[in-house]
Amino acid sequence: MRVGADAKSLVFPQFSGAQSAMQRKDKHAPAAELLGSAPLGDAPNATAGNPAAVDFTRMTRQEMFDWVNEQIRGGAMSLDESTPFIGMTLKMSVETGQSVDLATDTERVDFIEKARRGIEGALWRRNYDEADRLRGAVATMERLQDAAPGIDLIA
Repeated sequence: MRVGADAKSLVFPQFSGAQSAMQRKDKHAPAAELLGSAPLGDAPNATAGNPAAVDFTRMTRQEMFDWVNEQIRGGAMSLDESTPFIGMTLKMSVETGQSVDLATDTERVDFIEKARRGIEGALWRRNYDEADRLRGAVATMERLQDAAPGIDLIA
């Protein structure tokens, strides 16, 4: 751990090159500007006929995390837009109270349903900003989930 390091560099050390845009506090800077442009790879659960197809109803947390990183690196998603998706990849053990490692957790999760339950919880807590972010995540997942083969999903 670095003394005096900001939280973003500790949680997302690969984003340390993004400091100039973050120091400007430009929340809506394109991810390509923040991270540099990198080509998108195949999405998790992609099919041969539709390499951009993603099945959000049966992904592991690691697959979701990898998909989000691909979107950010490719400029299709900003860091702000990734927040609800990254939040859905977090998991705590009831027994230990510690986070469960992404790499070793093979449980398949329906992230669309998880986000919908998150919206209900956010509304119950009257956290309307969180509910809006989760609604945006659901809309993105449903759009990509239902996409027809051969359509370029990333603008």
